[in-house]
Amino acid sequence: MASILDEYEDSQYTRQSAQSHGRLGSANIGITHSGFVNVRLEEEKPIFNKQRIDFTPPEKINHLAVCNNQLCMSLGKDTLLRIDLAKPDQPNQIELGRKDDSRVHRLFLDPTGSHLLISLSSCECLYLNRNTQKVRPLSRWRGHLVESVGWNKLLGSDSSTGPVLVGTSHGLIFEAEISASEGSLFNNNPDQYFRQVHSLEEDGRPAPVCCIEIERGWENKFFIIATTRKRLFQFVGKVAEGTEQQGFSSIFAQNQDLLPSFQEFPVNMGYSEITLYTSKLRSSPKAFAWMMGNGVLYGQLDSVRPDSLLSDVQVWEYTPDIDLSFNKPISIVLTQFHFLLLLPDRVKAICTLNGQEVYEDVFPDKFGALRRMIKDPVGGLVWIYTEKAVFRYHIQRESRDVWQMYMGMSKFDLAKEYCRDRPECMDMVLAKEAEHCFQNKRYIESAKCYALTQNYFEEIALKFIEAKQEDALKEFLLKKLNNLKPNERTQITLLVTWLAELYLNRIGQLESDCNAVVFQETRDEFRQFLGSSKHKECLFNNRGTIYDLLASHGNVDDMVYFSVVMQDYERVISHYCQHDDFTAALEVLSKHCDEKLFYKFSPVLMQHIPKKVVDAWIQMGKRLDPKKLIPALMNYSQMGSTQQINETIRYMEFCVYELTVTEEAIHNYLLSLYAKYRPDSLLSYLEQAGMHSSEIHYDLKYALRLCAENGYLKACVLVYKIMELYEEAVDLALKVDVDLAKSCADLPEDDEELRKKLWLKIAKHVVQEEKDVKKAMNCLSSCNLLKIEDILPFFPDFVTIDHFKEAICGSLEEYNQHIEELKQEMEEATESAKRIREDIQEMRNKYGVVDSQEKCASCDFPLLNRPFYLFLCGHMFHYDCLFQEVTPHLSVYKLSRLEELQKKLAAATQSSKSRHRAAPKDEGDTASLGKASAGTSREQVKSDIDDIIACECVYCGELMIKSIDKPFIDPDKFEEEKSSWL
Repeated sequence: MASILDEYEDSQYTRQSAQSHGRLGSANIGITHSGFVNVRLEEEKPIFNKQRIDFTPPEKINHLAVCNNQLCMSLGKDTLLRIDLAKPDQPNQIELGRKDDSRVHRLFLDPTGSHLLISLSSCECLYLNRNTQKVRPLSRWRGHLVESVGWNKLLGSDSSTGPVLVGTSHGLIFEAEISASEGSLFNNNPDQYFRQVHSLEEDGRPAPVCCIEIERGWENKFFIIATTRKRLFQFVGKVAEGTEQQGFSSIFAQNQDLLPSFQEFPVNMGYSEITLYTSKLRSSPKAFAWMMGNGVLYGQLDSVRPDSLLSDVQVWEYTPDIDLSFNKPISIVLTQFHFLLLLPDRVKAICTLNGQEVYEDVFPDKFGALRRMIKDPVGGLVWIYTEKAVFRYHIQRESRDVWQMYMGMSKFDLAKEYCRDRPECMDMVLAKEAEHCFQNKRYIESAKCYALTQNYFEEIALKFIEAKQEDALKEFLLKKLNNLKPNERTQITLLVTWLAELYLNRIGQLESDCNAVVFQETRDEFRQFLGSSKHKECLFNNRGTIYDLLASHGNVDDMVYFSVVMQDYERVISHYCQHDDFTAALEVLSKHCDEKLFYKFSPVLMQHIPKKVVDAWIQMGKRLDPKKLIPALMNYSQMGSTQQINETIRYMEFCVYELTVTEEAIHNYLLSLYAKYRPDSLLSYLEQAGMHSSEIHYDLKYALRLCAENGYLKACVLVYKIMELYEEAVDLALKVDVDLAKSCADLPEDDEELRKKLWLKIAKHVVQEEKDVKKAMNCLSSCNLLKIEDILPFFPDFVTIDHFKEAICGSLEEYNQHIEELKQEMEEATESAKRIREDIQEMRNKYGVVDSQEKCASCDFPLLNRPFYLFLCGHMFHYDCLFQEVTPHLSVYKLSRLEELQKKLAAATQSSKSRHRAAPKDEGDTASLGKASAGTSREQVKSDIDDIIACECVYCGELMIKSIDKPFIDPDKFEEEKSSWL
């Protein structure tokens, strides 16, 4: 007994036929083209797995009850065995202590496993609590043979059962409550009360109450189900909130005046049994099964229905092998999709969905006749016992083949619910549902289901084509398209193209049928398809094909929409331009701000809507390159209307004055427009552009030619002035205005000779052309460079001197003043020369004293060892040291000059040495003369060298000041110097 649950042996009598019956072959489904291959790697475990408990009872087993992992077993006449299934190695055996011939009639264990009621054949009842060893009699129950107990699942606890209902063999229903406490000195009975609340009858006579079940529904409504041998009674009533502890008598009182609601069957086999299925502990039951004489009544429990708790009721009639005369069913247990029927020698499992027998297990005779079958609602295990053995059934994956049954019943939603984790089964259900919908002409639903299957795409498509169901075909293709993966590009391309063709065909048909509403809905759906972000890449890569399809159907509006979706604005604008809708074309341009498209379509748009185009250009601002717009502007400015020309000038002025464009082509073009169409603005533009060539952004030569060709002389004069061609400017200005010429003559401020020449031109023009002596005299006052004698040659001989009297007198006075200034300058020059001669004489007598200990300021060696220089500042240098100090600071010219002088000095020295050789006597005088000449030349070279390297002290003169910003180490020699220190 210590290993009653842990050690068991597998039953050898499980029928293999039942397993194969529960299997499903693909041939039975009728689906021949599924994409799944069903390969089972190992034998699938059966749903109902029987295990025999390795337990040999010391006496015959009379009764057994299991609930909440608590097992109670009646052995022999007077023994009770209790086992906590969580601790199977600690069984508890209790002796009932009965000395009479009474035996145990029934065992009743509450849902908590705490309260055990023992009904005896002597019409007595005993009570045993899980936490005690003492069996206590229920005195108030004496005289009644208890056949059934309806436990209170709501108020039951470990210490009290709460109000419960008790059914007896005489059809009486009592309400009672049992407490586990010991009670008081005068009342130690565990039963708190025991009162009759109802009685049941059959055929006018009392009938035993075989089963009682109590369940609570919504809104404090309670349901009581009680069964007799042939009848099933329902009692429904409300219990006031907070009064549940007062019991169920009020429910029976509410039904007292009404005829009891029951269902009756004719066959009586002496007893019946009802079982409920609850999916979760302490939840309301969902289904019921009632075993009675005619068969098994089963269905759903619906607490919402006002008339009856039972719904979807069906009767499973006993099969021919069940004979009530000698092979009556004993017990029934209900699971989620089956009910198990216990016969004397076997167990049958019947599916509640289709009423088919799916399992049969025959027990050998050596274990004896089967006594009863019980299900533990907590553990879910089914227990069966005989007099000699105990068995239990594990129910595993009961719903594995339920999808097949629902599919056979055309309940496809439920079938899919039970095969979500089995894709091959889901595919079969979907295929079956699709075929079912197709046969019932529900083509759209069929298409949706077919799209989710793995059936051959071509077969399904042909199926809809043959049925002429384009809408269903379209739905199928859409669903297939949405289910494809992004890397399946070929399939996506095929479906997208096909769908586009279907949409276009449908739109064409609806347009010809004049069905405006459906036409608009279809068009909106098509446009939604074209704008789908999921397939945007495919549509973009194959946009040429889509364009061809749209063009072949003449669907211009959708082609424009598709172009916008694909951001193919060039095609959209071209379409609008071809249909003379230039405003719409410009709106697309302005909205998307594509510079290349502006350059391409501006010529056409400028011809028709110049003002709007220029407004769009101005709005674009610097994003457009005005130089690239010139071809369009030049084209229509030459042959266009006045509006086009004015708008062209407006945009050019915007570029010049607002955008400050400096492109020469822009300024030249604006200049040409001014010259041709707005001459009044030409001169102001030239003046605003600037008076220096560095400020000018137009071509001066082009501007000069343009102004000259159109006869704009003032503009030409202005251009000449900017080009600094003052003579040409004055010559041309004299043809326009003398004052303009005068303003030009004063421009060359740094060139007095040129200014004088220009003013002479003006004076000559005034005298000879205008013959105005007074103006000529004004020229003298306007320019201080002109004298009366400069312009006298221009006057004719007949002019009297009276006109020049003042000018001549003024000129003579200026001459006298100039002579006096020259005399003063000569005197100052003579005095300066005298002082210089005195300074030179004084310098000749100046000397310096050099001590024998003096050292060179550069090399710090004794000074007198080599030729040296002495400066007035006191610094002394050897000749070669000074040469090295000065050379790096000399300019390129002086360095080359120094090299040249050194070469001359070397040559003169060599010549002097050669003349020291003996010479012939007759040549003595000539040699002496050459020696004197060579000495003179050598001294001159040395003097020139001294002027270069000894003109000033290298430490005190300008060389030191100029070298203040030079580094101490030459950058070219820095690395060499750096490495020398390492």
